[in-house]
Order: sequence, then C-alpha cells, then structure tokens
Amino acid sequence: MKQISLDLKTHLAGEVTTLVTCWRLTRRDGCRLAFTTHDQILRIDHVSFRPVNSFFSTAVSSSNALNVDNLAVDMMLSSEGIDERDIRAGLYDHAAIEIFQVNWQDLSQGKLPIRKGWLGEFSLKDDQFTVEIRGLSQKLQQTIGDVFSPDCRADLGGDRCHVNLEKVSRLGRVTAVLEPDRFQDSGRAEAGGWYDYGVLRWISGENAGLKSEIKRYTVGDFRLYDDLKSPIAVGDIYLAVAGCDKRAATCKAKFENFANFRGETAIPGTDALYRYPGLK
Repeated sequence: MKQISLDLKTHLAGEVTTLVTCWRLTRRDGCRLAFTTHDQILRIDHVSFRPVNSFFSTAVSSSNALNVDNLAVDMMLSSEGIDERDIRAGLYDHAAIEIFQVNWQDLSQGKLPIRKGWLGEFSLKDDQFTVEIRGLSQKLQQTIGDVFSPDCRADLGGDRCHVNLEKVSRLGRVTAVLEPDRFQDSGRAEAGGWYDYGVLRWISGENAGLKSEIKRYTVGDFRLYDDLKSPIAVGDIYLAVAGCDKRAATCKAKFENFANFRGETAIPGTDALYRYPGLK
C-alpha cells in the first residue's frame, strides 16, 4: 500500500488536482537525470527536475500473481534529455528509475509513488524511444541455477571459466575509420575471427571508458555491433579481449581451458527424437 501525506490525500479527493509526473534516472556510472511533465523546473529532494513535453507512460498494471508489472515509458529524444548515442552505447542499460507524482502548487504535500524499478528493453524509432520498466517481480522470472546445454554457460574470464583475460587481451590503436561501427588497426596480426563476440574497451578518445561488443573481426578489421556515443577517431587507443562462441572446440583449441568447460557435449539434439529401430 502506498503511503502518502494527509494533505496530498485531501488534494487527490478534490474535484480539481494539479498533479504532474516526475521521473528520476540513476545510471550505473552514477550519473543522475531528473525530468518532469511540468512546464517549469521543480526542486524536489534537493534535485532539479527539468521540464520535458514528450513524456508518456502506459497505465500501470499490477497483480497478486507475481506477474511482471506492465509499464512502459515513451519519450522524444533530445540533446537536453536522453540522447540516442548514449542509449546505443549502453549507458542506460539497467539504470534505476523512480516515477512519482507531486502537486506542483504545493510540493510540501510530498510524493505519490507510481513505480520504482530498472530500465529494461529499449525500442528506438525515428526520434522517439520506448523503454520497459522492470520491477522486483521481474527477478522472479529469471532462471535460478543451471540448465543443461551443449554450449558453455560460463562467462569468459569469470569465476567458473578461469581464463586469464590478460593473456587474451591486446592494446591497439585505430589507424583508419571505415564506418561509424567499423575501424582498422594495421598493427593487428591475429587470425580472422579471433575477436568475434569479444569485448572492446576504449582507453582514449571521446568514447574513453565505454565498452563495445565486437561483431566480426578479420585481420586488422573490427566491426562493432552498435554505433558509439561519439565518432571513432584515428589514434584512439582500445583494449580488445578475444571472443568466445561458447563451443567446446573453441574452449579446447583457442583457450586450452576444456577442463573448465561448463556445457554438456553429449546432450542429444532434437534429431534424436527421430532415431528408433528400423528407421532408415
């Protein structure tokens, strides 16, 4: 049950209300952003909530069946608010969000909580984005423990993998930019595919501190999955970590780590259902 002040409860019971919606984001890097549907800046809890005229939220749906709460937020992209490049760079992945309403004419009445949670899946279209809000019940939908699979379930370099990432990581420098998500490093000599599905961390340049997933690598040529927040520039320094496709053969030949392989290579595939005596 939501707890609100008596003054705010009285205001809500009136024929006319002066409520506005506020929402506060806290990214994993510590950056905080606060917005409101009011046409002026509101100062709440020592935080300035800036006006946005393009914030829309769906109706909130909750149940006692432990289903995931139904709430999505739509907003126009803008340079003063949330930027598309920041979204594609992953800066808002799993950011904490708090949505509430206040009486803008009397902020001393307190807040009417709407929802707290984390940002889920983003959908980008034209100059607008939609993002799911996931609450505590979302965690109840996650698988706890392991499931059987022919592919490895460990993360490369994690506690269950034990591969020393320092041995499969290399510093490099951009020598040519071909596309927003593609660049070359003439100093790379690793075989094609060595960095496929790997991770690249930017050490210098406008994207310093950000991580990028590597989609494809040929000798000296990197293709990333997404565009970066800022354009890649010649001279930018990066740290590339070799990629793992989770296959037993890769674990054995590429990383010499088959003793820690976390998959079941003998699991039969769906074709085993069609194998019975007399079938040819």
